[in-house]
Amino acid sequence: MMSELKKTPLYDYYQESGAKVIDFSGWALPVQFSSIKEEHRAVREATGMFEVSHMGEIRVSGKESVEFLNYALTNDVTKLTDVRAQYTMLCNDRGGVIDDLVIYKLDENDYLLVVNAGNTDTDYDVLKAIGGFDATVENISSEYGQLAVQGPGARALVQKHVEEDISEMKMFRFKKDVDIEGSKVILSQTGYTGEDGFEIYCAAEDTLKLWKLFLDGGAEPCGLGSRDTLRLEAGLPLHGQDLAEDITPVEANMGFAVKTEKDDFVGKEVLKEQKEDGAPRKLGGFELLERGIARTDYEVKDLEGNKVGYVTSGTQSPLTKRSIGLALVNADFYELDKEFNVIVRNKEVKAKFVKMPFHKN
Repeated sequence: MMSELKKTPLYDYYQESGAKVIDFSGWALPVQFSSIKEEHRAVREATGMFEVSHMGEIRVSGKESVEFLNYALTNDVTKLTDVRAQYTMLCNDRGGVIDDLVIYKLDENDYLLVVNAGNTDTDYDVLKAIGGFDATVENISSEYGQLAVQGPGARALVQKHVEEDISEMKMFRFKKDVDIEGSKVILSQTGYTGEDGFEIYCAAEDTLKLWKLFLDGGAEPCGLGSRDTLRLEAGLPLHGQDLAEDITPVEANMGFAVKTEKDDFVGKEVLKEQKEDGAPRKLGGFELLERGIARTDYEVKDLEGNKVGYVTSGTQSPLTKRSIGLALVNADFYELDKEFNVIVRNKEVKAKFVKMPFHKN
């Protein structure tokens, strides 16, 4: 029932615009406005815009917030500045990923964690349960709206509405208190599409105003369907599929976000061992060589018929029509260009490992 789902600030707009709305992690969100192919093309060739207000925001503040976050998260929080964001993970003591997230240093001892929608409550509970630090953890998700303006035309479109020069802003840089038509926002050069673009964090009540502003400027409204095809082409993992509580960052090729040289942190022992000696499994990109589409949890078998892993994500690229995917396989099985079979509807479909990402802008 849609009435029982959580709603973002644009929910009424979705109803009026005729977007196809579905249940995503307990939220009522649009899967598409026009078509997945059209929206995918808009982001690759022009400018697309997603509302991602369902993402969670957790604030960590207090005298020992740096020490607290460095213990809770895998990356090195001391490297953050008030203009540089960071991709990091919240892991369990087995090294499995509870969530992957982006962290912003808003001020001395004041940090904003942007977490996945379906994990917000879990992340909050896990962080609250860590004792021994003078740090306060607050779930402030309801205060924020979030838009992602993505594509080759995104920078020029956003620049029209901000006074600061953003022409040289690089990935994972951000500016706070940026004025967009009277709304104070955090402007972050981040995204989940493999294209240039920005994520804009605003007050929840300003979301619709900013959405309409960028729509009027030519951004194409996009839904969850194209968000998934775009992120998979860019080789970006999705938590709950390519990352999970039983999959480590090292297995998922995200070891760059794990800094084992820092002091103790949750999962350090396992992750340090995997970084030094290798992980038991590896996430590899593949392409089907025959007709079919690989879906999450489909079995992966070697050419002799032995199970060697499973598909974590799969789709057909809307523009190239290639069937692509990610598979978590035994580490000693993985080899670039190696052929294997994916079991698609009880049928063996030939595939091979290919270089990642599938698309590079």
